[in-house]
Amino acid sequence: MEDKLVSVIMPARNAAMTIGESINSVIAQTYGNWELVVVDDCSTDNTVEIVEAFRAKDKRIKLFHTGKSEGKPYMPKNLGIKSAQGRFIAFLDSDDRWLPEKLERQLPLFEDKDVAIVFSNYKKFSDGTVTSETDKQRIVKSASVVTYSNAVYGNPIGNLTAVYDTSKTGKMYFADAGHEDYILWLMILKNGFKALNTNTVEAEYRVRPNSVSSHKDKAAKWTWNIYRNILGMNLFRASFCFLSYTIRAIVKYIK
Repeated sequence: MEDKLVSVIMPARNAAMTIGESINSVIAQTYGNWELVVVDDCSTDNTVEIVEAFRAKDKRIKLFHTGKSEGKPYMPKNLGIKSAQGRFIAFLDSDDRWLPEKLERQLPLFEDKDVAIVFSNYKKFSDGTVTSETDKQRIVKSASVVTYSNAVYGNPIGNLTAVYDTSKTGKMYFADAGHEDYILWLMILKNGFKALNTNTVEAEYRVRPNSVSSHKDKAAKWTWNIYRNILGMNLFRASFCFLSYTIRAIVKYIK
């Protein structure tokens, strides 16, 4: 897998305070065959200047612009996917971080012909550091193997940890709907593929009070929409899956 290019998609909007950390975590990867596709969504701070400074030092970093901000997270992500040159597509938001061996540990798992997604566990942080006293409580773990049949009970894959293989799936894009990452995993898995977890912590997720994922009511409505309108489940099936999703969400966010 050492000769296979990984395209890392990083949407950014007014991310000057954090994007340097995020970019440095990609540069620090022990697997070096990557391109970082930063998509600026009309930032009004100095996000672009920061990215340009990194680009001047590392030609693996590329910068694209949306031209017009629509306020929809899927749009800059899709522009990044469209522009990507790699066989593997990975995602990292401009306020999150990877650990150095993430890609090196993930790519060998794609040698299984049925594996189209590889992901990992991750750690939550809120202030730039995670103290040893809270490490275990802040680690978000998932199943070792994910298929469509168990993924419908709640999103088991952290977007910042996921990589998918376009040689098996083709380029897959995000839908214009809430929980667009969850929908993407479901669409890939629905085709008979599976996702594997490295069962190691390979990324760090920054918790912010105003983050999209922090709005629980909105997230619940998005999930119900996925079950009923995108997957076309009947009321009984959708209700059963939604109950499971609710239980998992409670367990996840009280940690």
